[in-house]
Parts: sequence; C-alpha cells; structure tokens
Amino acid sequence: MSQRQVVQVFEQYQKSRTQFVQTVAELATRPMNIEILQNAGVMSLLRPLLLDIVPTIQQTAALALGRLANYNDDLAEAVVKGDILPQLVYSLAEQNRFYKKAAAFVLRAVAKHSPELAQSVVDCGALDALVICLEEFDPGVKEAAAWALGYIARHNAELAQAVVDAGAVPLLVLCIQEPELSLKRIAASALSDICKHSPELAQTVVDAGAIAHLAQMILNPDAKLKRQVFSALSQIAKHSVDLAEMVVEAEIFPAVLTCLKDTDEYVQKNVATLIREIAKHTPELSQLIVNAGGVAAVVDYIGNTKGNVRLPGIMMLGYVAAHSENLAMAVVISKGVVQLAITLSEEPEDHIQAAAAWALGQIGRHTPEHAKAVAVANVLPRLLEAYLRAGATEDLQTKSKKALKNILQKCVHLPALEPLLHDAPPNILKHVVGQFSKVLPHDSKARKLFVTSGGLKKIQEIKAEPGSALIEYINTINNCYPEEIVRYYSPGYSDSLLDRVEQYIPA
Repeated sequence: MSQRQVVQVFEQYQKSRTQFVQTVAELATRPMNIEILQNAGVMSLLRPLLLDIVPTIQQTAALALGRLANYNDDLAEAVVKGDILPQLVYSLAEQNRFYKKAAAFVLRAVAKHSPELAQSVVDCGALDALVICLEEFDPGVKEAAAWALGYIARHNAELAQAVVDAGAVPLLVLCIQEPELSLKRIAASALSDICKHSPELAQTVVDAGAIAHLAQMILNPDAKLKRQVFSALSQIAKHSVDLAEMVVEAEIFPAVLTCLKDTDEYVQKNVATLIREIAKHTPELSQLIVNAGGVAAVVDYIGNTKGNVRLPGIMMLGYVAAHSENLAMAVVISKGVVQLAITLSEEPEDHIQAAAAWALGQIGRHTPEHAKAVAVANVLPRLLEAYLRAGATEDLQTKSKKALKNILQKCVHLPALEPLLHDAPPNILKHVVGQFSKVLPHDSKARKLFVTSGGLKKIQEIKAEPGSALIEYINTINNCYPEEIVRYYSPGYSDSLLDRVEQYIPA
C-alpha cells in the first residue's frame, strides 16, 4: 500500500467521524429522532469523540451530547453514568473557546433537569472550571458558563451556595456590565437564580454591588434584558425589609412604573412582582410607592391585563391596603376596588378570584367607610357566590368567606347588605344580621327602608338557636318596631288573621 493510500484511509476515517458527529448533532435537534438515537447507543459512540484529535469533531460531539442531554432527564442521566462529565470539565480548562462553549452547554443541559443531576455536575468539579470561564476574554464562553451556573443554582439553596462559594457572584456582576446584551441577560438571570433561595444568598449578591448595576438597566430598550433585571431585583427585595429598602434606595421609582405599560408581557409581570415584593414589607415602603403614583399605575395595569399576568398587581393592592386605613383609602381613591370587583367577576381561574377576594377583604376591614367603598361596588354577592359555588377550590372558598366576614364586621351600608339576608348561609347570615342590629336602632330612615324592602319579614323567617348571638341580634332589630308590625311580618300571621275572620261573629 502506497503512502498516498495510507493518507487516504486516514482522511476517509476523519471525514467519516466528522460526518457522523455532524449528522447526530443535526438529528438531535428534532424530538422525533431522540428515542431512535438513544436506542442506537449514541452516547457510547459520542463519548470517545470528545477526545478526538480533531477539535471540530470534539466540539460537534459535545454539541450533540448537549442537545441530547437537554431533551430529557434519562439522557442527562446517561451522560452522568457514561462518565462523560469529568472529561468535559477537564476540557473546559484545556481546550479552545468553541469547545468550552459546547462543554458548558452539556453541563447546563445535564444540570437543568433536577437537583440530583445538578449535584452530579458539582461533584465532578465543574464549578471551579465554569467560574474560570467567566474570566475568559470571549463573551460567548462567559455566557455559556453563566448559563450553566444559573441552571445549577436555581434548584435549591445548597446548590446556589456552592455556586457562591466557588466565587461566581463578583464575576457575574462584572458580566452584567459587559456591552453584549445576551451576556447581560444570562448573568442577570443567574444572579436572580442565586438570590431567590434565602436572605443570605441575596445579601451576597447585594454585597457584590449588583443592585446599582441592575437598576441602571431598568429602562434599557431590550425586553429580554429587562425581564431578567426585574426578576433579579424582585428576588432580592422579597426576603426582608433591609433588602427591599436597598432596592428602593437605588432610585428605581418612579421610573419602574413606566415599565408596567411595556409591550412585553413578561416585563410587565416582573415589574408588578417587584412592586409587590417591596410593598408587602412595611407601611413606609407602601407609602413610598403610593407617593410615586404606584397604586394608580398598578390599578391601570390590572385593568389592561388578564390571567396570571394580573396576579402580582392584585396581590400588591392587597398588601398596600393591609398596612393601614390611610393606605387602604389610597387604593379606594385610585379606583382599586372597582378594578378588583371586575377581576373577581370576569376571571375564570379560581386562584385569581381568590387573590381578588383577599385584596378586597384587606381594603374593607378597616372602617365603615372602607367597607362601604367595597360594598357599593356590588362585591358582597360575588364573594358570597364564590364562597357557596359547588366545585370552587378550598382556597377560593376560604378567602371569600374571610373577606365577607372582614367587610361585614365594618359594613353599615344597609342597601348593600340587604341581598345577603336572602342568600347567605347561617355562618355569614349572623354577621349580616349583626350589622343591621347595630344600625337600625339609631336610624329611622333605615328602619322604614328595612320594612319596605322585605328585610323585616326575612328576619322573622330566620330560625335561630335560643341564647345564640343571632337570636340576640334579631331581638334587637325587632325591638326597633311596634309589636304589631313585627307580628304582621311573622310567618303564619296571615293565616291567624284568616282564622280570626272565620271565627268572628258580627254583632
């Protein structure tokens, strides 16, 4: 065999290997091919190609493995069991930037599926190698490493702490300052995944100076970047008063409020979530949001959105109103009750109705004035319907019942209470009758209206236990009227009158 023929054999072998990994990488992009590739033993065929002498074959083999591992946890598990991870980690330190990106992609694809698989990535020493990649000159390598670190950190506090301990946070904060948009996005997302688990982890990110750099990007025109920025800020703010105050001190208000009208739905939702996480902590933080025009902006936001996007806005109004009478009145003045009432009636999902019911209860529980503002929006029959509806979730029933009780304990606006006399079950009826017993002794107009609207007649029909609070309320109401009027509206009175007619003998 000539030298030329020998060279041709090797060239053919290299060409075949190249063609094989490229074809597998291409096939792995389509879900329909995954099972066929798996059954053909593709993992064991790709593994030696990670050590190939030709760099492009190594890179393409890694890319194919990443695509397979990304597809499901069984394939990711096969990567772990095939002892492929140590080779990838070694290559992260030794190989060129193209291979590093592909190797980081495989680590990310394995780590994303479960805490156990992410732990396997950590156990093979990947964190140190990935953190070193954050210092690479090439932004693509940094991005791939940041992405993998975020996917490891997102599962639980222990994995996030491992990422922190490897020294990732200061380098991720540097990455959000880089000019490349995609790198900024992924780094902000990774910081968010670290922050979310505990106040201590969030504090680590804050101590690295992240807030100021994130706050600078809230008006960036790139929607995908803003999604991650607002997510990271809300994951910091949610844990404690101190952390929320640090976010506010970055002077994000009133600028963030403009983003409630962003064209991107995820940006809108993440902004509303951030405002909610700040508002929930203290009356002072809620007041700051009110002063910036935040309540009116959130009420508009609820009016312009639907479904789960609405949810953080609904919760924010409830948190603000819960803090104090004045803050609850700020929600009323901003037409928050009207918007929550619309949400309660038009949203099909029980969990969103439950949130609206809870928020309305927080507004109405303070004073008769607050309760009236909720009651005149025709909310009480809707809350009662939600509480009594067959098939409603336990959460919706519980929150509707609690909201009804909160409002009824303060509501002295009798026209709004009247419909409940005819529909409410005994446990709610007690509160309704109790409110009438408070108002009627002192209000002659209300007493007359109570008779003409049928309220007094309804009261006589209620069967109450002797000695109960309900019978006491009924007696208090009856004592507001002449005895013959009460008797006239009592059940059976017309029959007794007819009996008297029959028995009457004219003189």
